[in-house]
Amino acid sequence: SGSVKAGKMPEGEKMRQCKQEEEQQQKEEEREGLIEFYSSYQELFQFFCSNTTIHGAIRLVCSKKNKMKTAFWSVLFFLTFGLMYWQFGILYREYFSYPVNLNLNLNSDRLTFPAVTLCTLNPYRYSAIRKQLDKLDQITHQTLLDLYDYNMSLPQRDWSTSSTQRRSTRSLLHHVQRHPLQRQKRDNLVNLPENSPSVDKNDWKIGFVLCSENNDCFHQAYSSGVDAVREWYSFHYINILAQVPDAKDLDESDFENFIYACRFNEATCDKANYTHFHHPLYGNCYTFNDNSSSVWTSSLPGINNGLSLVVRTEQNDFIPLLSTVTGARVMVHDQNEPAFMDDGGFNVRPGIETSISMRKEMTVRLGGSYSDCTEDGSDVPVQNLYSSRYTEQVCIRSCFQLNMVERCGCAYYFYPLPDGAEYCDYTKHKAWGYCYYKLLAEFKADVLGCFHKCRKPCKMTEYQLSAGYSRWPSAVSEDWVFYMLSQQNKYNITSKRNGVAKVNIFFEEWNYKTNGETPAFPVVTLLSQLGNQWSLWFGSSVLSVMELAELVLDFIAITIILAFRWFRTRQKQSPPGPPLNSQDNAAFQDEAPALSAPHRFTVEAVVTTLPSYNSLEPRGPSRDGEVGHE
Repeated sequence: SGSVKAGKMPEGEKMRQCKQEEEQQQKEEEREGLIEFYSSYQELFQFFCSNTTIHGAIRLVCSKKNKMKTAFWSVLFFLTFGLMYWQFGILYREYFSYPVNLNLNLNSDRLTFPAVTLCTLNPYRYSAIRKQLDKLDQITHQTLLDLYDYNMSLPQRDWSTSSTQRRSTRSLLHHVQRHPLQRQKRDNLVNLPENSPSVDKNDWKIGFVLCSENNDCFHQAYSSGVDAVREWYSFHYINILAQVPDAKDLDESDFENFIYACRFNEATCDKANYTHFHHPLYGNCYTFNDNSSSVWTSSLPGINNGLSLVVRTEQNDFIPLLSTVTGARVMVHDQNEPAFMDDGGFNVRPGIETSISMRKEMTVRLGGSYSDCTEDGSDVPVQNLYSSRYTEQVCIRSCFQLNMVERCGCAYYFYPLPDGAEYCDYTKHKAWGYCYYKLLAEFKADVLGCFHKCRKPCKMTEYQLSAGYSRWPSAVSEDWVFYMLSQQNKYNITSKRNGVAKVNIFFEEWNYKTNGETPAFPVVTLLSQLGNQWSLWFGSSVLSVMELAELVLDFIAITIILAFRWFRTRQKQSPPGPPLNSQDNAAFQDEAPALSAPHRFTVEAVVTTLPSYNSLEPRGPSRDGEVGHE
């Protein structure tokens, strides 16, 4: 009846209905276009090559009818792509090497005058250990007589001692005998007898024996006899100092007897401008302008606007076996930094005026990834034992001292004392000398890792020094100069020429140099270089990069969609079999009553006993009507 009604519908109404259906279908297609996606990789690639702004990509599509051109442009396109990314790799490698530019700046301003440390260059005889030092001199006198037939002259002293001092000197003699100064044949002459005529005095090495608690001994030898005697004497001298409680705090300085005149910027210095400390080898030391008072500043360069000192260089009741030179030792360093006289100091000659001109130089390094520097040493795995700011030398010496305490059980006398430790003394630590020299060899070979752990500070100030020398006082002026010194400073030295020296320290120029670092390849430069390479090889812009990123995202999306479709197709191709209905089961049981339940899965055996296929087909409700029709 529906077909009859459709045939009777007017023609205009039928056309209008068809038009409405077409419009509705078009709207559905447009609505589906909002989420429409590429159906294959080929369609995605063709769309990209036809519409991208990357040069050369269109050639891969427009020349698809000519396979030779397509192959040529494909090879050229991907080769260009590879070359561009090779250049990208070079740029990234340069960027992650973190290069820096060195900027040199000259600044003009009032300059802060540095700290200046001046030492007598002769160790002082403390009254608390004078008797022990006199005994050590006696032992050294006998040792040099036995080894070299040298009779060292000793000053006349009062050798009377108390019972306590006698016990102390006996103990000193015992420990000196445990570490004697000896001669030893060189390695190539070990097998020759001592009285062999081919063995000369110069064929011997001299040194002293050091033993561990397990009697494992070695000979600390030196090629120079002077160095050996001085080191051997210094070893015992340090042990004597370590036995005195708070020996470093003893103040037996005599400023007026060492420094005869002091002027800065044409003004006289006073005691508020210096601090005193005692160095075991360099004697009494005085540091000027070390932040203990107002810091000196220089408004003008030149010798008249600096520090001028007249110092006494006479050796009086000092220790000649520790210091073999005459004069004074000077070091220029920054405030709040310790004076390491071994590293940066230099000697002042007697009878000479030494004029030292300075040029200040500041270095500012970039930290982080650009250099292995530290801001304040807080990130360095070494405890700072000095009461000063971090420097590389402070860290290195602290590292050695901490290893000394850990390995040897005591601290070296030249360096600050860690908490809970005590200085090495062979009356308490019998084998500390053996441990120290073994540890020192490992330290110099960087086995301890101190040079690796201690990094340079990111900001440091250095002073470039240059010195000039002249005779002082001159031959025509020495009489009145020495007369004035004798009247004012009680200067009564017989050898006047070798008894005094003058030191001038001043800025050479008003300008100071600053060496700064800036990144040579920042992120902006990296992006600029990447853009240059992209434009060179493909003539494109940032939007072209976005097109390429869109291509990658579309490729990933298509891959996910195709994988999902493939998974759904596999599921449809292998659906689970439909269960049999009750009628089929009844027919099946009637046709094969002899089959038991466990053998119902054997389909081939059952089928052979069944009637025709049509008799087993399930029939619907119209089955009776069809039969009646037949």
